[in-house]
Amino acid sequence: MTHEKTTPLRERMIADMRIHGMGDKAQKAHIRAIKHFAGFLKRSPDTATPDDLRAYQLHMTDTGVTPPTYNARIMAFRFLYGKTCGREEMKKYMQSRTQPRKLPTVLSIEDVSELLAAAPGPVLKC
Repeated sequence: MTHEKTTPLRERMIADMRIHGMGDKAQKAHIRAIKHFAGFLKRSPDTATPDDLRAYQLHMTDTGVTPPTYNARIMAFRFLYGKTCGREEMKKYMQSRTQPRKLPTVLSIEDVSELLAAAPGPVLKC
């Protein structure tokens, strides 16, 4: 990431993440999320308003960002605004999303009977 232009905000956030003991992969994911947000805003993310955050969350929802990616970006915003920018109040404008839970496959009584019939008998081990 050294080939990119490093802003004072990015440098400060990286230092804060190191102080916090965050691993390299998490740091890169946070920086990528903030960079994406800055691209959406077309200005520095430390100037974002609650309405900007809301618009970005709607943008992520409307463009099909998966709940895990969405939530990872929200975590990056929480870190940026809570630790680096000292703007704790911004956290109340961030909404996490839940992953739709898939129902387990339920076998019919007939399916279970067929499975049990096809299984070999018990094997005795000495």
